[in-house]
Amino acid sequence: MSSKKPTPKLPRNYEIAPGVLRFSKARMFHKRGLWEKLKKPYQKQEKKVEAKEKFIVKKIGGDKNGGERKILVQKPPKLLPQVPQLLKRNKRKTKKVPLRKSITPGTVLIILVGRHRGKRVVFLKQLEKSGLLLVTGPLKLNACPLRRISQSFVIATSTKIDIGKVEVPVHVDDAYFKRKSGKVADKSKGGIFADGAKQKYEVTEQRKTDQKAVDAGVLDAIRAHPEKKYLFGYLGSRFHLAKGMYPHKMNF
Repeated sequence: MSSKKPTPKLPRNYEIAPGVLRFSKARMFHKRGLWEKLKKPYQKQEKKVEAKEKFIVKKIGGDKNGGERKILVQKPPKLLPQVPQLLKRNKRKTKKVPLRKSITPGTVLIILVGRHRGKRVVFLKQLEKSGLLLVTGPLKLNACPLRRISQSFVIATSTKIDIGKVEVPVHVDDAYFKRKSGKVADKSKGGIFADGAKQKYEVTEQRKTDQKAVDAGVLDAIRAHPEKKYLFGYLGSRFHLAKGMYPHKMNF
């Protein structure tokens, strides 16, 4: 007897998981060469498409009428409107987002999401187009600049500041916060298909000027408040929950 062990022969198709085969039936059909057995001299059958008749022939009486008449199968409409009907266009107007009753100009809000979460900011106004809230830190107290935020992600506190003398520039709207594309393509090298290099975002001088003007008015309003010492520390600190503090039992 030979000392060599017989090599195990694996099947062409095997399971890679219970019930899942490595190759499909179509793949095995070609691997086994079964398509050679199907080569037979079959005659090609041409499909016959019946031509649809456009007219129906009807017999009519009368010697001078010709005896028959052709009638269209699909008749066009007999009466057409003289005045063309104008279709009504669906006007998609932006719905005005109602502001919560607890949020009024000068209300101190607590931001719940984003990089400024936990900070206390001053509400200035609601933007007309998007319905977002325009808030500011001020920047000097808690490093929160002029920014937009949805009212779903803030907590309105009972602390309010009189900002009647604060003038928010008219041009501060949704388009004011829209960033331009940071990619600049060098078309001299690769043409219109050149990959653009990303530019780092830099705050414009207009943004800095508006920030200083708005914050100056807000800081003056805080200084005029009877509890100004408390407010400076209150706006400069972050909101957090300590042990035993439950937000649903707190009065903000």
